[in-house]
Amino acid sequence: MSPQPLVSLFIPCLVDALFPEVGAAMIQVFDRIGIPLTYPEGQTCCGQPAFNSGYRQEAAVAARRFIDLFEDAEVIVCPSGSCVAMVRQHSPELFVNDPVMHPRALAVGRKTFEFSEYLVDVLGLTDLGAIFPGTVTYHDSCHLVRTLGIREQPRQLLRHVRGLSLVEMKNSDTCCGFGGAFSVGYPDISLALADDKIDTLLQTGAGTLVGCDVSCLMQIRGRLTRRGETIRVLHLAQVLAGGEAL
Repeated sequence: MSPQPLVSLFIPCLVDALFPEVGAAMIQVFDRIGIPLTYPEGQTCCGQPAFNSGYRQEAAVAARRFIDLFEDAEVIVCPSGSCVAMVRQHSPELFVNDPVMHPRALAVGRKTFEFSEYLVDVLGLTDLGAIFPGTVTYHDSCHLVRTLGIREQPRQLLRHVRGLSLVEMKNSDTCCGFGGAFSVGYPDISLALADDKIDTLLQTGAGTLVGCDVSCLMQIRGRLTRRGETIRVLHLAQVLAGGEAL
């Protein structure tokens, strides 16, 4: 068996600042299956918040730094569909008229993968020996599904977790209302979307909500707390590692 490539961990801003346990869970999973890891300590934001807010020049500064830092990586893996979508699709858009930066951005994007995508599509793994008793439902985050086309990979992983029962949620790919700056600019719409998501979540009877983007999970968990609900909220990596709720 040929040696596995060295995986460079790309840890998004929200994970780094608010939910480091998600990054730790991802490392635990990779360690269990024998994947060598490195963490480029100089990494900063990939530029997504600025890009989504229309500040393309500022986003290009962050994107250029990301490319400089990760360009020599063999493989880049991130526990966030939205950040991977930024690196893979939108960063090249920022440099479409730059004959030097555009091919560099494309090259980095081609070797950047979302966590579940890398496990299933690249490594060919669905059963990681994880144990997690209970009934869970899954939320499809917008960028993960609509930009990256990742829908079945997280479900395949969840179905192979011992003790776990996966119950599908109606309209699982409907937006939770976060949308980054959207939730700040349009709080009433954001709140209504979150309530709609939680109403469908409660209909499943699941005790745990699982997702692949902590931004969505933060939005849903915050509204669950304010409504007095006790449903746990977990990133997929935490389930696969047997970790605790956010």
